[in-house]
Amino acid sequence: MRERIAAAALAAGREPDGVTLVAVTKTVAVDDVRAAIAAGASDLGENRVRSWWRKPRRSPGVLASSTLTGSTTHGLARWHFIGRLQRNKVRAAAPHVALWQSIDRDELAAEVGRRAPGASVLVQVNVTGEPQKGGCAPDEVESLVVACRAHGCRVEGLMTVPPALGDPRPVFARLRRMTDDLGLRVCSMGMSGDYELAIAEGSTMVRVGSAIFGPRPGPADARR
Repeated sequence: MRERIAAAALAAGREPDGVTLVAVTKTVAVDDVRAAIAAGASDLGENRVRSWWRKPRRSPGVLASSTLTGSTTHGLARWHFIGRLQRNKVRAAAPHVALWQSIDRDELAAEVGRRAPGASVLVQVNVTGEPQKGGCAPDEVESLVVACRAHGCRVEGLMTVPPALGDPRPVFARLRRMTDDLGLRVCSMGMSGDYELAIAEGSTMVRVGSAIFGPRPGPADARR
């Protein structure tokens, strides 16, 4: 997988180590997660808080900006929260999360800032306005970034999930422009079925699950 990511980056005229691979472990067995960590996976993504009680995790701590690259640290897991998040789940998740990838509203940012002061976050953007998906509207992104900072969160960048059908490249290109316009560094986009297209459009972080661990159930998130 890292070789394919590196090849996609090189084809886009980018440095191979400029793309972080987040291995999405939802529904993945504990032994498979341990095997992935032993093989060099350092960034892992979960979308359910209760999953952390049975999977390997590192000690609490905020993910420093300097580590948001493609480097690998054997034996350590930096956990990303990648799913839609309820406020009442933040307290339980806070000790385990290094990067909150799905901040999409002010009250959630406030709760994360209260439970995990200085937390690294990504603002999730619903670029296409699909009602079933999380994410703030594109015209709300700048104000939400400001709100996150006011609540004590460190905004590292933006994240999006494109539609399941159709060409995702216009969505990726728009998020990349928004990331640049706001002077942010992390652009998290691309999953199992489209990560190479996302890298071509400027993604700095891809969230890949089934392409690493094999197929899993779930219609909306099957490409992760």
